[in-house]
Amino acid sequence: MFIALDLSLPITNPTVQFLILFVIILLAPILFNKIRIPSLIGLIIAGAVIGPYGLGLMLRDSNMIMLGNAGLLYIMFLAGIEIDVAEFKRNSGKSLMFGMLTFSIPMLIGVFTGYYLLRMTWISSILLASMFASHTLVAYPIISKLGAGKNRAVTVAIGGTMITDTLALLVLAVIVAMDGGVVTPAFWGKMTLSMIVFALIVIFLFPIIGTWFFKKFHDSTSQFIFIMTIVFLGGFLAELAGIEAIIGAFLAGLSMNRLIPHVSSLMNRIDFVGNAIFIPIFLISVGMLIDYRAFVSGWETIKVAVVMTVVAILAKYLAALATQKIYGYTNAERMLIFGLSNAQAAATLAAVMVGHRVGLLDDSILNGTIVMILVTCTIASFRAQKGAVEVAFAEGMDPGNDTGNEERILIPVANRETLKDLIDLSLVIKSKNNRENLYALNIIKSSESTPHIEKESRKLLEEAVKLGTGADTIIQPLSRYDMNILNGILGVVKKYNITDIVMGLHQKQEISESFLGNLVEGVLEKCQSSLFVYKALQPLSTIKRRLVIIPPDADKEIGFPLWLSKIWNLGRNSGARLSFYANEEVLDILRYVHKVHPVDADFNELNDWSEFLRLTKEIGKNEALVIVMSRLRKISYDPVMRQIPDYINKHFGNINFMLLYPVQSASGENYHGDMINASLVTSIHSLGGIGETILSFIKENDHRKRQNEQAPELPDQEE
Repeated sequence: MFIALDLSLPITNPTVQFLILFVIILLAPILFNKIRIPSLIGLIIAGAVIGPYGLGLMLRDSNMIMLGNAGLLYIMFLAGIEIDVAEFKRNSGKSLMFGMLTFSIPMLIGVFTGYYLLRMTWISSILLASMFASHTLVAYPIISKLGAGKNRAVTVAIGGTMITDTLALLVLAVIVAMDGGVVTPAFWGKMTLSMIVFALIVIFLFPIIGTWFFKKFHDSTSQFIFIMTIVFLGGFLAELAGIEAIIGAFLAGLSMNRLIPHVSSLMNRIDFVGNAIFIPIFLISVGMLIDYRAFVSGWETIKVAVVMTVVAILAKYLAALATQKIYGYTNAERMLIFGLSNAQAAATLAAVMVGHRVGLLDDSILNGTIVMILVTCTIASFRAQKGAVEVAFAEGMDPGNDTGNEERILIPVANRETLKDLIDLSLVIKSKNNRENLYALNIIKSSESTPHIEKESRKLLEEAVKLGTGADTIIQPLSRYDMNILNGILGVVKKYNITDIVMGLHQKQEISESFLGNLVEGVLEKCQSSLFVYKALQPLSTIKRRLVIIPPDADKEIGFPLWLSKIWNLGRNSGARLSFYANEEVLDILRYVHKVHPVDADFNELNDWSEFLRLTKEIGKNEALVIVMSRLRKISYDPVMRQIPDYINKHFGNINFMLLYPVQSASGENYHGDMINASLVTSIHSLGGIGETILSFIKENDHRKRQNEQAPELPDQEE
């Protein structure tokens, strides 16, 4: 016997409501992509069709508003998390300039339009102009999916969004207060103080709480729930401070940026939940606001809608164009800026709803706003998509494209305690597009093989595969039987053409007196792959700074570009600052690379490795040590290296550290010739922009030296 269901319209049954939403989320992108309409627009249109002004299948009730608001906060949080902090700091002045342009231009045009064209009062015109000034990063998911999320123009646009939205929402707060007659010196003082307190809590306290939590709790579920808590706590604190919740969500994302590696299972989970659930529901809820009937009831609504839409598009285009001209951006980058800044949604809706409630804005403005939101979101999506495709194509054709085709990373695993740390390190140092050339290896001694040991080996490799899958990376499990573990590793290295090996030390294990032990020393002696020996006492994501110690002549090794790209990825993907210590010759190359590929880094001169111990005074809490080593009798070898294990055991036993052994030439002669030799060119090209940049610098520098050596000396002039 069937249970009677109430399926009358509008549908109120939660099960059926969620069924409709997920059917739309599933089918709308598929259908609209076939007619080359961005899925974002498809979801908005679908929301209009099922909404109260369409077929009336669902109401935009409190549940939809709640889910939609969650999606909006999620968009802003993702923007804060995915932003390149180094690029953001580098372009902070440009973000400020764009923010002021994209705020002031719409404000000026908007006030004029409201007062002279729409015959509104001055106070209503200012409120209308603030709606034009604000915008929502609706197109950001499109740009992010197309791989242009870290482009300089995107970074500038996101930074500018925070400025213009904050100013626009402040205008809203002031206008409402003025209408209520409560704008007093006390009002300004209270607002200023509350915003300062809010910013200090989010920017400084949130990272401290996050670091503590990630150190204490390692399971993925708890970490994800913690992040969700941070998102809405940031929004709540912003509202307490009297500003819009979206500002709090963005700052929360920015505060968590360093603690969430961009290539990790946690980041993958955050992206998945947002793109699969929260953001699509937000777009559907925006579509449900569209009232078609208002446009057939009279010309006033149509007139208002057209004027508002044209002004919004024109003002944002002028701001994007001005930014392009000032900073010399490409047309594609201008499209990215325009696409991100043209979409009106969140703050605009907040302003029109508040203005309508207090009587400053009438019904025609409300309906015109909905049309403006739909049109601007549509245009923004198309422009952003086109700009992102062009930028991605340009970067793909550029030698700076990070292919990772030649990279193969081997991770020998023997115990569960170090497994996650080794996998996490491998994920953040790998090339961006290397999603399948990672190998987890467990070797079972033939003499010790038992069903129990074989079972534990399978479990260990399954866990490695699971950790990789969480970060959208295929880790290939390899199980080998061998009488000797070293021979087993060397056999796999040879068979799979391994370029990098990541090995670990147990948390309680010190570096042995025989340097690193027989196994690692055997790998060093018989294998030329880059070797990373890693010991982790705390999660990789909780490290604030890494001190990278580089020996003299490291730049003359053929493996220099290979390992430096890994360290650069470590800084870029983990968010931790890189503090390089090297001689001036090496630092010149590093500064050159940093200029082309910015990361959060500083550069310090260290000429004598006997000064190594002074670094004990510079390493603080939540910092780590990376030491670039050398095999015996190679170009960059220094006798002091034999003492480093003892130094680490005595002075650095309580921190994360990594010893890095690069690929090295068989001979010490003509090393730069070896570096640019055809046998290595393919591998170095596969590193992406960093490899190309280093090669370019070395070639130019060597050419300059040869010219200086060949230049004839001019005779002294007699007076």
